[in-house]
Amino acid sequence: MQRLLTLAPLLAAIVAPSPAAPDHPHLVPGQAAGALSQKWLPVKNMSDEFEGSAIDDSKWQTEPVGNGWSWYGRPPGLFVPKNARTADGNLKVTVSKLDEPVERGGNRFTHQGAIIRSLHAGQPGWFYECRMKANQTAMSSTFWLMTKANHVKKLELDIQECVGRTSDLTSPWAKKWDRIFHSNLIHRTNRHNPTKAQIQNSIPTETANWERYYVYGAWWKSPDEVRFYLDGKHVYSIEPKVEWDVPAFIQMAIETYDWNPIPADGGLVESGTEEQRTTSYDWVRVWKPADPIPAAVEAKE
Repeated sequence: MQRLLTLAPLLAAIVAPSPAAPDHPHLVPGQAAGALSQKWLPVKNMSDEFEGSAIDDSKWQTEPVGNGWSWYGRPPGLFVPKNARTADGNLKVTVSKLDEPVERGGNRFTHQGAIIRSLHAGQPGWFYECRMKANQTAMSSTFWLMTKANHVKKLELDIQECVGRTSDLTSPWAKKWDRIFHSNLIHRTNRHNPTKAQIQNSIPTETANWERYYVYGAWWKSPDEVRFYLDGKHVYSIEPKVEWDVPAFIQMAIETYDWNPIPADGGLVESGTEEQRTTSYDWVRVWKPADPIPAAVEAKE
């Protein structure tokens, strides 16, 4: 009898059902700014729980160049595919110093990160979210959307950009970028648009971005409005000056910024533990509306 009692918890764990998959974005009732009034459907080819033993190459591209992309990274940080992997139910990207400097595209790279891009494009009206824990280094942790360069409009929708550590070299306006939820809408220059246009907003997070996982989300509600969410709460909206109406691809870039250069001590990129140097994505989820929300219903939420 004692042996049966001892085995009972183990047997219960084996037969216990897995937690049900969510049927809507991570949202807080009463603070979701209309998003809970919508019935949502998962976009499976853009969503991932990262439970597999390898990155799903039917959803994600880790090569920085090819398939319509041509960016190796911002010097001195080179995008290197092997730095991205799945482990412990997360997509993990670990940064470090290169063994030897690399010359590529006329630029010199001394450090390395990675970029992971979706193979499928998201649309206006959809909801995009990730659960992410930033790295602790002078390099970034990000989650954003980008149109391909061959389109008339080159549009960037940054849901979250932060760094793990700032230094005396950091530009004054970015001194608190290690504890921030920061978003941009950028109409980038090309032959059709000679002038860059950028609208941004941000709020401080309750801890440094690397101290815990946060859920960063954006409802690309329409070509005229994007609503942003931190841990399921609507915190601000951005209304672009041009219609944001071009399909865009998820980008998860762990990179260097010229406004937050790697300091002389390496900014933990060189000396930090693997955990300190790693950005972890617990999941990425994308949702599309089943039906339009009647204006009267949305106004009541």
